Amino acid sequence: MQSKIAHAAERKAFSAVLDKIIDTASGDDREKNLDHFIDMASKLLKDTAPGASRGLKAGLYPGSKWEDFLFRLIDETDPHVLKTVALNGAYEAAFRGLRTTTENAEKNQCNVPWIIIFDPTSACNKHCKGCWAADYGNMLNLSYEDMDKIVTEGSDLGCHLYMMTGGEPLCRKKDIIKLAEKHDDCVFNIFTNASLIDQEFCDDVKRVGNIVFSVSLEGFEDANDGRRGDGSFEEVMNAFDLMHKNGLIYGTSTAYTRVNTEDVTSDKYYDLIIEKGCRFAWYFHYMPVGEGANVDLMPTVEQREYMFHRIREVRGITGGKPIFAMDFQNDGEYVGGCIAGGRVFCHINARGDVEPCVFIHYSNANIHDKSLLECFQQPVFQAYRKNWPWNDNLLRPCPMLENPEILPEIVHEADAQSTEYTHPEDVDHLCARTAPYAKEWKPKAEELWLDEHPTGRKIYADKMSQTPVSEKAKILAESDKETEAVTD
Repeated sequence: MQSKIAHAAERKAFSAVLDKIIDTASGDDREKNLDHFIDMASKLLKDTAPGASRGLKAGLYPGSKWEDFLFRLIDETDPHVLKTVALNGAYEAAFRGLRTTTENAEKNQCNVPWIIIFDPTSACNKHCKGCWAADYGNMLNLSYEDMDKIVTEGSDLGCHLYMMTGGEPLCRKKDIIKLAEKHDDCVFNIFTNASLIDQEFCDDVKRVGNIVFSVSLEGFEDANDGRRGDGSFEEVMNAFDLMHKNGLIYGTSTAYTRVNTEDVTSDKYYDLIIEKGCRFAWYFHYMPVGEGANVDLMPTVEQREYMFHRIREVRGITGGKPIFAMDFQNDGEYVGGCIAGGRVFCHINARGDVEPCVFIHYSNANIHDKSLLECFQQPVFQAYRKNWPWNDNLLRPCPMLENPEILPEIVHEADAQSTEYTHPEDVDHLCARTAPYAKEWKPKAEELWLDEHPTGRKIYADKMSQTPVSEKAKILAESDKETEAVTD
């Protein structure tokens, strides 16, 4: 492990490099300096996000849509927010954090996540149809001390990127600001319905500088309000305007279903959210989790294939739109398949149960009984670690949705218990619900996969994506020897 003095010195050096990068991309001659910007940014990204490095080189050129994206981000973002999010995200999370979590994973022989998602509360001021947290009720909360424990112990293990879900996290605004202020070397991404964002809160976010937002949006007014309640669309639009005015960083978070898939990927939709200042658009395939979940909301095979092509088109180097879009189900190949069970992330609910995923509600461990490291060593996480990857086709990444025979094996092997708040669900019952979809999707997934990867396996351009932890730790250690040249 790095000493605190060495860590501080390295952070200071990275901070200086980031200052140069931001200055290069914000001055009068910034188009002329694009090559210098790309060179500096690529050196910082070469290990932890080599794909992003290659994308910068291919997509940033005078007049490109990604040049427009970069310049708008810099010009329209509060300087303190921009610098803090960039430094904490690029250095603490992506660079140093990845190294430390990898080192701890090898040392402790367990997965140590790079991202931790937790629910400050199960309470919410909305009652959205199909919400994965719909069964959670509204009476459970992580105390401030609980959240502080998660972030303190997580940071010690190398995790500096935290996402908050719920419930509605902003029911706990004051505690969130207090947490972000204390842990000023972390980034906090809040998934929110945006109805509780006001000027006072924006002022607090600008002050701490390390909070970004993923705003739930299900389409245009009729579709959004039909799921989230009358007036919800207008609340989101007003929140976008307020956050844009205050120079905050935010994007959308959308569950795509059989009824909204085409609308939330239309040119009209993208033009709207880009005009409103959104920088990214996260898409989550609707998951039929919880007793009474509606399987009829699941996208059809044709819609999922459409999403596969459409999201790649939108974020393409040319064409598309100047916004970063990602479909977590269809983009599995870019993260090595399933990232749950602590491999990249895990979820902690408002009762303190540490779960593999926001959609996989089974656990052997709770933060009130164990340290965070002990929670990562729990049987269900170890079963994830032992059995991953489920297959070679990364268009079938989930052990519940596309591989419904896998999750029951993992849960039974670990003797994990359901963590559903109100209606505990047997894993076999859950996966019986997704089995017909998995069977229908499999041949299309094979067709799409083999069309792009004729050998049947993803061939990565970098060393990191599916390298075993023990080997990855060695690669990163060797790479650190070159870091001084970047930060001098």
